[in-house]
Amino acid sequence: MGSAERLAALRSLLQEHGLSAYIVPSEDAHQSEYTAERDKRRAFLTGFTGSAGIAVVTQAHALLWTDGRYHLQARQQLQGEWKLMKLGEDASPEDWVAKESGLPSGANVGVDPTTVSLSSLKLWEKRLEEAHLAVKRLEQNLVDILWKDRPSPPKTSTRIQPESLAGRPVSKKLKEVREAMEKEKAGALVVTALDEVAWLYNIRGEDVLYSPVVHAYAFVTKSRAILYVDAAKLTDEVARHLEENGVTVKPYHGRAILDDITLFGSSAEGKMWLDPASANAAIGKVLPEGELIEKASPLALAKAVKNPVELEGLRAAHVRDAVALVQFMEWLDNEVQQQFGVSGYFSSTGHTNKRKRNEEHGRVHLTEVTLADKLESFRARQQHFVGLSFPTISSVGSNAAVIHYGPQRDTCADFDAAKIYLCDSGAQYLDGTTDVTRTFHFGTPSDHEKECFTRVLKGHIGLDTVIFPSGTTGHMLDALARLPLWRAGLDYRHGTGHGVGSFLFVHEGPHLISFKPTASNAGIKANMTVTNEPGYYEDGAFGCRIENVLVVKEVKLANNFANKGYLGFEPITLVPLQAKLINTSLLTGEELAWVDAYHAACREKLSPLLTGATLDWLVEATAPISQAV
Repeated sequence: MGSAERLAALRSLLQEHGLSAYIVPSEDAHQSEYTAERDKRRAFLTGFTGSAGIAVVTQAHALLWTDGRYHLQARQQLQGEWKLMKLGEDASPEDWVAKESGLPSGANVGVDPTTVSLSSLKLWEKRLEEAHLAVKRLEQNLVDILWKDRPSPPKTSTRIQPESLAGRPVSKKLKEVREAMEKEKAGALVVTALDEVAWLYNIRGEDVLYSPVVHAYAFVTKSRAILYVDAAKLTDEVARHLEENGVTVKPYHGRAILDDITLFGSSAEGKMWLDPASANAAIGKVLPEGELIEKASPLALAKAVKNPVELEGLRAAHVRDAVALVQFMEWLDNEVQQQFGVSGYFSSTGHTNKRKRNEEHGRVHLTEVTLADKLESFRARQQHFVGLSFPTISSVGSNAAVIHYGPQRDTCADFDAAKIYLCDSGAQYLDGTTDVTRTFHFGTPSDHEKECFTRVLKGHIGLDTVIFPSGTTGHMLDALARLPLWRAGLDYRHGTGHGVGSFLFVHEGPHLISFKPTASNAGIKANMTVTNEPGYYEDGAFGCRIENVLVVKEVKLANNFANKGYLGFEPITLVPLQAKLINTSLLTGEELAWVDAYHAACREKLSPLLTGATLDWLVEATAPISQAV
């Protein structure tokens, strides 16, 4: 079925079920950002493939809400009567249904409760009740009825994340969870977020592309630890690992966890703790509100604050990742020079490390997809490589202005040496997860492009060098990365930073560095990871972004006001910045020194792992820029 046919079929189902509207979120039963193919219901219905968004369908309207990262992509992908709604600018989905949809009083709005969080469902119920409308929870997802060739559940195997990489045994994690439960007077904790389940039990899986997790729930009481998972996914080694740690395995599908929650509710062992932001409403509605503790999961913060072994692994993974990036950049530099006859990565032609092409293999057709594939091949050579951490954003020219652009093999753009090339990519290694963005120009960038890139760089440096009290929120820090852009009347429509997992999700909470109010919910603490990724995007022209992963570190100062302790950042991404794109006249002396020091660190840590032409290229790419001013 095409887009119009799907809408018509869904509207017929609305009539059959006595509904005036239907909500289709992006998330799965665990509120995941990246989902298995069978859970991409919103993408199936709307044609929009971005990772964030929510669709609402009535008999008269078909609306898709998404945030600023995806506005251009959504406009390109939505067809027919689908209309783009901008989160944060237009009325929210629940407010639109309540106030602007024109639904009659008493109308029912349907939703699959497994696909919305408990907190989201409560918000919808409150807004709609005020408008004399009602949320109707359905036992079967209406999109699933339409989706005749819906993919089967993944049948992948799990693996142990050994203590040598995890840094802490399951027994210690369970002990700390139970201590947190005791403080909250909770008799049980339901864990629904897939990365939290994997982290708690030191297991990893392959159920979700780019995310090493397995579809599972965890249930912890004062004396029991349960994992709800398809037992067929457990190798004998993983089964023994769980048994040795006192973890009971129960089925994932069916009512196993719902029945156990019901049984716990009748046992008077205490209240059940769940995170209303990650627990789906089907689980959250089993027990009455009076028997629940609705609070952020204690695992979110515990997982975000990395232990020494995890930090060591992350640093090592980022060094290997940088080696792959430098090899790719040097390869691309030579390809571009030979195919386009331009100066390439550096400002002048004829640098000494140019390699001679093996003409027997012919020229590589440079497209957004072939470049992404080539970069992945360099990463795949690195020790402990498992796969990518998200789909590579390989974007040329105006496509770089699409913040989360996803090139497709049949429709992607060819490389163009006269245009900016933006590459946002990352990998999953057994000892860490990476995420890095670099912007390049292999021809002659315009003065405007250089100014925009340099202002992004100034914002990046401003955030990288800040010192702040422990517990400061990312909401308070976000403006530091935007100030140089604001001074020129520029800005960007995405957050500035997110946590990064330890061989887990590339986007990890609970902390953020963002203009969004949610970034004020969790303070930043030592040994967290966070990205630093300001950017600028000019529709129809170009985009630029610089992204490093940072580790939050303690900073010793002459004073310590209120005994809070002070923090700063350490960049663990070690990939050179293109000097050709920098307008050095816009940088202060301190900013010039920062670039030189950063490049010196890249050169020092990567040089022992590179040889020949690639080493020569790195040395030239990290040459001091302050000497040229």
